[in-house]
Amino acid sequence: MSRLAKKPISIPKGVEVKRNGDIVHVKGPKGSIEKHIPADIEFTIDGSEVNFKLEGAKTEPKFIGLYRAILNNQVVGVSNGFEKRLTLIGVGFRAAVKGNQLDLQLGFSHPSLMDIPSEINVVVEKSTTIVITGADKQIVGQFAANVRSLRPPEPYKGKGVRYENEHVRKKAGKAAKGK
Repeated sequence: MSRLAKKPISIPKGVEVKRNGDIVHVKGPKGSIEKHIPADIEFTIDGSEVNFKLEGAKTEPKFIGLYRAILNNQVVGVSNGFEKRLTLIGVGFRAAVKGNQLDLQLGFSHPSLMDIPSEINVVVEKSTTIVITGADKQIVGQFAANVRSLRPPEPYKGKGVRYENEHVRKKAGKAAKGK
């Protein structure tokens, strides 16, 4: 039995949760999100709380915990939002936002251009720090992972794109021959 599913989700003021068949609509000050939650996952919306039905559930309880976490992330996203920060480390590495594209100079012979999804906002601070914000945790995290995958940090000098506060274990380089 999922322990997480037993906890109710508190709905802050200004956030509206509605269910229409398989689609759950969550609307708040930071935007609105629609997600598919199977109809056999039962929950009730009681004023400022969402409670999941565990007794006599048609699906396995582990999925109830999963969908409870997804719905909680929707509520948190439309009320507070999510943020990922990436840092570019390397000589000549820099980023810029041009229209709806992220222009990355990562030491290749060509610039790397990435289309920014309409659901998120990307800001570049000091040309080496990328701040990705949005209401949908999945889209924010996926875009940050896609940017990082262009040039992940390498283990010898640590150059590349990394999350802020990410620790990269460095390897010892080639040892000089003694004597």
